[in-house]
Amino acid sequence: MNPTEHIRPHSFEETLLSARRTMVLSEILKLAVDSFRSSKIRFALTALGMVIGTASVILVVTIGLTGKQFILQELEKLMTNSVELEYNGGGAMGAEQTVYNDYLTRDDEKAVLAQLPSVMYSSPVMEMHASISFGSGVVKDTLVLGVSPQYQQIRNLIMPAGRFLDDTDDSAHIKCAVITEKFAHDRFGGNDSAVGQNFEISGIPFTVIGVFKESVDDFGVSEIQDQTILIPYSVERYFTGTENVKQIYFSMHSMNEVTEGASEIKRIVQTRHRPGSVYSVQTLKEVLTTAAKVADILTAVLFLVSAITLMVGGVGIMNIMLANVRARTREIGIRKALGATYREIKLQFLAEAVIISLIGGIVGIVVGLAIPVSVRVFTNYDLPISAWSVAIALVAATSVGVFFGTMPATRAAQMDPVEALRDEG
Repeated sequence: MNPTEHIRPHSFEETLLSARRTMVLSEILKLAVDSFRSSKIRFALTALGMVIGTASVILVVTIGLTGKQFILQELEKLMTNSVELEYNGGGAMGAEQTVYNDYLTRDDEKAVLAQLPSVMYSSPVMEMHASISFGSGVVKDTLVLGVSPQYQQIRNLIMPAGRFLDDTDDSAHIKCAVITEKFAHDRFGGNDSAVGQNFEISGIPFTVIGVFKESVDDFGVSEIQDQTILIPYSVERYFTGTENVKQIYFSMHSMNEVTEGASEIKRIVQTRHRPGSVYSVQTLKEVLTTAAKVADILTAVLFLVSAITLMVGGVGIMNIMLANVRARTREIGIRKALGATYREIKLQFLAEAVIISLIGGIVGIVVGLAIPVSVRVFTNYDLPISAWSVAIALVAATSVGVFFGTMPATRAAQMDPVEALRDEG
């Protein structure tokens, strides 16, 4: 027998089978559309559950991303690009193990700036406490910090009134001060009224040139207190009698450089001091990373909660489709009597469930996207929109239709045609 003759009928049969399947699928879709047209209200109510479910998925992800964005933006104001270098104490040397102090100096700061181009700002922080008179016999122990002009950029300080320290104040040793809003209110009655006023630190008059506040509440984790005075470092060193400091702040160009920059800063400073001296570096990058993870977890939890709405919509589809199968028992019997197969009947009802779910999902996506898009268009808020949430919602809607439509479709396909034709419903 010629092999070609054997292959030819086989190929012809596959072609016929493929054409028949294509025809059956198109007929199934047409029957599904006809079914929807005959019961539009039932179709709309069934799809409504999926609309709400998919819209809630989009909105929940948008809310989660918005919360994450807000948290990270607030944390970025807390010196997330900064590195705090601190002297923790000296070791011991000699046979008698004499303890020594090996404080940081401005030369250490200059050495880091010379060797590490990724550093954008730097400032020493010299700390002391002074008894400040607030009038009417009230004297308060107040924190006085000696800093450089770049301290404002490092700490992201806001100036509600006046100005911050500048290079002239530092180089000319001008006795000026920048004070907190709390100090301005308690001592001078307000921000604007404080600027230009004088007060004394250890009997030496200082002029208030500005009032500052932190850009975000740090919950007391920074060196700044409610009653804090900032003066030029070059002036404060006369009160302390030394140029040595315990802390130097550095700010990197980007957060990606913080980890490596912190290691390099510690290495540079350590090589300039005695081997037994202990220095530490602290950053807030770990806090930012942890906050991002927490925000992602909360978003995932909210997403799972919204997925329950999809499940409820799926249950609604299943119940409606079961009722639909019951109402169309005679139709199923007639189709089976005319030669419709188990597969064709099952695909017909499964296609109806999937189409309902898919249309509801698409409408829900449009509704879910309409809110954040409207906010972005009509307000100044730039709400984040995730393409992944759209894809997940669409896949979930289709999957729900398949999952919850399988049982009604299987029940319809398993009906006995004789019993179905006897049905009087």
